[in-house]
Amino acid sequence: MIQGIIFDMDGVLIDSHRVHRRAWRRFLATLGKEVTDHELEFILEGRRREEILQYFLGALSPATIAEYGRQKARLFDESFEEIKLVPGVRDFLDAIKNSNLKIAIATSASSSRTWGTLRRLKLDERFAAVVTGDDVAAGKPDPAVYRLASGLMSVLPAELVALEDATCGVQAARSAGMRCIGVGSNGRAVELQEAGAAAVIPDFVGLSLENLFRFCSGTPAGAISHSSAKSGIDAGTAGRA
Repeated sequence: MIQGIIFDMDGVLIDSHRVHRRAWRRFLATLGKEVTDHELEFILEGRRREEILQYFLGALSPATIAEYGRQKARLFDESFEEIKLVPGVRDFLDAIKNSNLKIAIATSASSSRTWGTLRRLKLDERFAAVVTGDDVAAGKPDPAVYRLASGLMSVLPAELVALEDATCGVQAARSAGMRCIGVGSNGRAVELQEAGAAAVIPDFVGLSLENLFRFCSGTPAGAISHSSAKSGIDAGTAGRA
């Protein structure tokens, strides 16, 4: 029985990928490094800041990583007003608030950016636990961030469902022993399912806890209530486990 839900942040709680792409592109350009759209896909896979920097720039000292991270964060903050919640997510959080479920965040983002984002969007008091990339030694797809969240919530992994938009995040949640639902309207539904997602939803518009639980239990698409299809959930996609 599900006792809690863990949210990734970027791409699940907040629609931030476009701003991240632009910030990383601008930052790397200051160092004379031009990157393609394909290369920037790496930043959307739930990677920690140091992993992204080393991917593009090679081995770096901890001091350089910290300074470059601050420079990129400033560029991101310049466009923060463009950051929006994923459609339907506030209503979904309100529905959870009226239940007995615990909720948490497990993100690869830094602690400062995570808490800054939550405060600015007035979500900082919603979660029983917030685990960031700064809190674990290894990033996703390593399950450490999810295992830590589970421990802080005092809920067994088998009683948790994770919401993820990246394949490595799905793999991390599954490796931690949790069920996982993919979130994304970016055409990556097949990839998320191949990584282990039980279902894929485009956003949270009209999503009920009842339907979330049905997706997690592997209920066939035909058994999902008609309201889910009308609410924007791709029942056909959700039915393929």
